[in-house]
Amino acid sequence: MKILVTGGAGFIGSHLVDRLVQEGHEVVVADNLSTGKRRNLNRAAEFYKRDVQSSRMESVFRRERPVVLIHLAAQMNIRRSVEDPLFDAQVNILGMLNVLDQAVRYGTRKVIFASSGSAIYGEQDVFPAPESHATRPLSPYGISKLTGEYYLAYYQRVSGIQCVSLRFSNVFGPRQDPHGEAGVVAIFTQKMLAGEQPIINGNGRQTRDFIYVDDVVEAHMAVLGKDVQGIYNVGTAHETSVNELFGKLVDLTKSGCKQLYGPAKKGEQARSVVDASKLRQELGWEPRVSLDEGLSRTVEYFRAP
Repeated sequence: MKILVTGGAGFIGSHLVDRLVQEGHEVVVADNLSTGKRRNLNRAAEFYKRDVQSSRMESVFRRERPVVLIHLAAQMNIRRSVEDPLFDAQVNILGMLNVLDQAVRYGTRKVIFASSGSAIYGEQDVFPAPESHATRPLSPYGISKLTGEYYLAYYQRVSGIQCVSLRFSNVFGPRQDPHGEAGVVAIFTQKMLAGEQPIINGNGRQTRDFIYVDDVVEAHMAVLGKDVQGIYNVGTAHETSVNELFGKLVDLTKSGCKQLYGPAKKGEQARSVVDASKLRQELGWEPRVSLDEGLSRTVEYFRAP
């Protein structure tokens, strides 16, 4: 099956492309390399250096005619979305509309969209949050991801294209960029291994549902089936505080750094954890990599020269 992955040179996208190639799919990658890396690209994939906002995306769809579009390309930095909501909307809403429009025009049968469980629920009433939980995003990033889901539902209704939204919790693992739009695991790990002092935003008691990248890849594989559509949370249902995470990484990196606190980030919720039982019950997916195992693999990746 021919599959187009936007953001396929990025952290999650490159792992997914590797898995799709391994399964024998014909994979096409579109990435502007703003945060993605050439070294992450799988040589078996056809690569186009394209921005999802560009009219040049049309030529990719016209030439390749993918059966499935997996849309991972995004502005994913919550802090930047707060500072520049316009840029966030241009990439995450207008960019998505651009590729959705081309997908419908050139006969793509299915779209899998990388949404965010950790950003669109906002301050939760229920822990862990099921897909039916109220959506009250606290950041422009969360708003743009939720808007993407609404546009998907619209395109599905008017064109018949099948759509799946995967609401990820906090994804971590090898290839996450510790310098750019990164998660806390990559930032802490890189600084600890370099002998630098990481800063904990706020009091460190905020919790997150950390999920290893390989488990997120397997969630995509689970929803590739032709009759699967709808919204699915992808997470572990377990909360870990940033302070607890810091302690685990200090032990793994053998760093001597102490907990040092800075200002809290705007647009960041206190607790975030999602219920992925729908994905488990309907499609047999479940997270296989524990937090401790995933952190160990990640530290080893960053430790390698």
